[in-house]
Amino acid sequence: MVVISRYRHIKRYRQIILVFARHGFGTLIDQLGIFDYLNIKIKKRFGKDKDENSNEKLSIGERLRLSLEELGPTFVKLGQIISTRPDILPPDVIAELEKLQDAVSPFPFEDVKSLIESEFDDKLQNIFKEFNEIPLAAASMAQVHLARLNSGRKVVVKVQRPGIERNIYLDLKVLADLASFIDNHTKFGKLYDFTKMVQEFESTLKNELDFRFEGENAETFKENFSKDKGVKVPDISWIHTTRRVLTMEYIEGIRLNDFPALDKAGLDRRVIARNLAVSIFNQILRDGFFHGDPHPGNIMVMPGNAIVFLDLGMVGKLNEERKAQFLKMLMGIAFKNSRLIIQAIVGLDAMTHHINIKKLEKEIDIMRDKYLSVPLNEIKVGEVFNEIFNLAFSYNIVIPGEFTMLAKSLVTLEGLVEKLDPELNVLEISEPIARKLMFKTFSPEKIGKEVFGGVLDYGSLLREFPSFLLNFLRKMEDDEFTMQFKMKGIERIEKRIDRIFTRLSFSIILLAVSIIIAGIVVGSGMSAHTGAEIYVLNITVLKVGLVIAGIMIVGLILSVLRSNRF
Repeated sequence: MVVISRYRHIKRYRQIILVFARHGFGTLIDQLGIFDYLNIKIKKRFGKDKDENSNEKLSIGERLRLSLEELGPTFVKLGQIISTRPDILPPDVIAELEKLQDAVSPFPFEDVKSLIESEFDDKLQNIFKEFNEIPLAAASMAQVHLARLNSGRKVVVKVQRPGIERNIYLDLKVLADLASFIDNHTKFGKLYDFTKMVQEFESTLKNELDFRFEGENAETFKENFSKDKGVKVPDISWIHTTRRVLTMEYIEGIRLNDFPALDKAGLDRRVIARNLAVSIFNQILRDGFFHGDPHPGNIMVMPGNAIVFLDLGMVGKLNEERKAQFLKMLMGIAFKNSRLIIQAIVGLDAMTHHINIKKLEKEIDIMRDKYLSVPLNEIKVGEVFNEIFNLAFSYNIVIPGEFTMLAKSLVTLEGLVEKLDPELNVLEISEPIARKLMFKTFSPEKIGKEVFGGVLDYGSLLREFPSFLLNFLRKMEDDEFTMQFKMKGIERIEKRIDRIFTRLSFSIILLAVSIIIAGIVVGSGMSAHTGAEIYVLNITVLKVGLVIAGIMIVGLILSVLRSNRF
């Protein structure tokens, strides 16, 4: 079925391979065996043409970015996601992928109108009182228009680009096929689970294609931010929202990185920086639900230094266990305690095989010592997380995707805070929040919940134990009941014992042959004076005995060597 699908879409396969090859990745593709896998015989075409000559002066990161941008929205999104993986890509490539742009020419208003009317099964003028035909912004997956509801409320309408869903699903099939090939036929598949990465990427993209998920994310943020002052997200108009159309509140504000406008409006950059940092750490540590891409284009500032988060399609989620691990890791960094960091890494349950924990702890200690003399307000928490994750990956510990997204968000946050208020350090902001949550972890209420949960588990065990024991005893009465015990490594022990007995048997046989020959030699010596006939007989017997002993020894050696038991 995969083969049929592959040849049905061979044009797209060829296009993808050609783009990467034209940007200087032809040799790598050839080494991976993808040309042969797809039966694309174009290796000789990648000579020094104009495109390749122009690319020679570009870095690997620049060439990769240009390739992804040329291939369209699926690959742009892929680049944005893998830019959060410092365990896969070097820093210079990640820095280049962070520049990825998916800005494209807007699609015609006729297409916008047709899609909206199709989604709502009504005329555009009946749905919106006003609708601006010129988009506020256009990207590869959607574009945004200003509109007004019949109630008079000003809104922003996000409309999906026609045909984009079909194109993305095609690219996802191609990526899944290539990932499976690389996993099964190259050494890289043993280090990185590319198939799993593509599956996670597919899940992320499908959520972004369904605008209702973004609406639900906005509702979750709204509920979480109800506890906070000076932080908000746009309200969603659900009756004007479908899978391909998202209608949200229009908020007038200033872009976070528009510093002249912020100063002109009399806003305090230091307060903005603190509000932003506190909000991000509350999202991570308190809520376990955080903005996955907090760059300046997705954040606005309102009067009163209030923060508004936009573009909520990409979010990170941490369950209670993951939050506790991140909290422990963060406290380990703040207190420069490598044992806490190690406990958090082990708690991730991401070790593919047994590792030398002591050796890893020593390397964490070395990294910690590098920061011992550095004041807390100068430590870059995002960079420290990336160092920890890179070190963990060198031990084949696969860091969960939500943690790499989290580290990327922290690096972005630190960059924004540094520009807004160079004297503010995000680690200083996170420490009191982390302390508060750490104490909350050991609060009587929390402990009571855990004890209550444990009591319920033990209650279930006590209820089920009698019936389990009764079933076990009945099976014991069955004549066909068998119980098997298997000792780990028993085969290796059996082989060693077998070899010991083989060598012992060999030694006993050699000893027996030696005694017989010695007896013949002694007997021959004692009977030498009895006569020449007896002496000749003894010598003959001795020779025959030596030949027989030699044959026995050779036969025994051959038998042992053939059985490989010596």
